[in-house]
Amino acid sequence: MGLLRVADRLNQALMVLAAFWGFILAVVITVDVVGRGLFAMPLTGSLEIVTNSIIVIAFLQLGYAVRSRSMLRADFLVHFLPGKLRQGLAFLGYLAGAFVFGLLVAACVEPAMDAWHSGEFEGEGALRVPTWPMYGVILLGSGLASLNYIILAWLALAGTDEDA
Repeated sequence: MGLLRVADRLNQALMVLAAFWGFILAVVITVDVVGRGLFAMPLTGSLEIVTNSIIVIAFLQLGYAVRSRSMLRADFLVHFLPGKLRQGLAFLGYLAGAFVFGLLVAACVEPAMDAWHSGEFEGEGALRVPTWPMYGVILLGSGLASLNYIILAWLALAGTDEDA
């Protein structure tokens, strides 16, 4: 199984996990709102769950968004350029994306390790959420996004990228 296939399967699996997590999050929010409105009993810890879940969902979807070329980009002028120039610009853009998300990975390693070793958490009272899983998902999502940008750069360089 090639690198492209493994990356694509991982991207899809994480996207499905993010969608499932989003559904569960919608249930949590609904229970909180109904409990708060009808019974004056909000769901304990719902703020911490929602806050941290948004980060997790976004970064779980990141690799899929990159690989499916769904990231926001301004390409209104690119379509008027000759094929080789368009291919070169796509290559440079993909390398820039890989670099940016690679920087994010590098920037998150130390805080993730600190959060793991110190037992850092978010929230007070009834629900205390450890922060290291969020850092782990940021590292995973950013690393996968960087890998996907490298794959897209390679495809653009080889002339097999349909968007280039």
